Amino acid sequence: MRDVTFHGRTDVKSVFKAALLGAAAMALFGTAQAEAAVGACLITKTDTNPFFVKMKEGALAKAKELGVDLKTYAGKVDGDHDSQVAAIESCIADGAKGILIAASDTKAIVDSVKKAQAAGMVVIALDTPLDPPDAADATFATDNLQAGKLIGAWAAATMGDGAKTAKIGFLDLTPSQPTVDVLRDQGFMIGFGIDPKDPNKIGDEDDPRIVGHDVTNGNEEGGRKAMENLLQKDPDINVIHTINEPAAVGAYQALKAVGKEGQVLIVSVDGGCPGVKSVAEGVIGATSQQYPLMMAAYGVEAIKKWADTGEKPKPTPGKAFFDTGVNLVTDKPAAGVPSIDTKEGTAKCWG
Repeated sequence: MRDVTFHGRTDVKSVFKAALLGAAAMALFGTAQAEAAVGACLITKTDTNPFFVKMKEGALAKAKELGVDLKTYAGKVDGDHDSQVAAIESCIADGAKGILIAASDTKAIVDSVKKAQAAGMVVIALDTPLDPPDAADATFATDNLQAGKLIGAWAAATMGDGAKTAKIGFLDLTPSQPTVDVLRDQGFMIGFGIDPKDPNKIGDEDDPRIVGHDVTNGNEEGGRKAMENLLQKDPDINVIHTINEPAAVGAYQALKAVGKEGQVLIVSVDGGCPGVKSVAEGVIGATSQQYPLMMAAYGVEAIKKWADTGEKPKPTPGKAFFDTGVNLVTDKPAAGVPSIDTKEGTAKCWG
């Protein structure tokens, strides 16, 4: 503390005042440190998929607003489970209060999630429910089954009588069949009028209209290769369900390379701004729009509330998760299938 003197004499009042000001400043500094001490982690599947880029953007913005110290991690590619396990270990070591995770392997990650919970952390799944779903303390996600139903029903209605003899290919995510992949596939089948058989499994259905399944890792190159593989199985394939829009764009590129881009109906899920543009341009017929920025922002708020009050987030009434909404985006509406056009989809894209 600085000694305050006047004419060689210590001014006791000034010293006392300085001490009080110093104590107040230290108290304010301590309060600011305490408020900033809420640590959180966001773990996504990849940093290159536009969907997860937007999710990260939403999480960082909300963390800054609330004074949460957010660290972000991602796999090298979609399906990179080991990087996500390592990220959870880092979050535990850092003493974070909570984790937001879009899991690549929804079954294998559960042991790591339990370890984080045992360390006193709240774990919230984003976009992709864990397997089992209640392994997470909460899930903020699109109703992925409904997203699939919407594009399936639209495709069937658009094809009309042709739906009875359709030749359908599925461009899925990864061989581990994460829940988001299964839900969208099964939803599409239900919407299109196909019996999906085991609702928790991809590939066991026996409808003769299904040409086959292939995996894309959720990116354009994977979509292109998977589309090429399915065309080898049946060159007359005319409906393609894609796990996301990057895979859909890759599928379109493969079709265009063999002059079939106008003969195949492509549907997808995501509703990102580039994806909505693809719908407007006719690359994708329809897509189910999600809201990843909202998922992430709500997730950060939930971790802050958990740290402050110990209260965990509650699901949407009647559902096992917090539903962040979904809209079908298309410029070719089909009777009986609710949708919005690409103008509205552009205004909403990835809020």
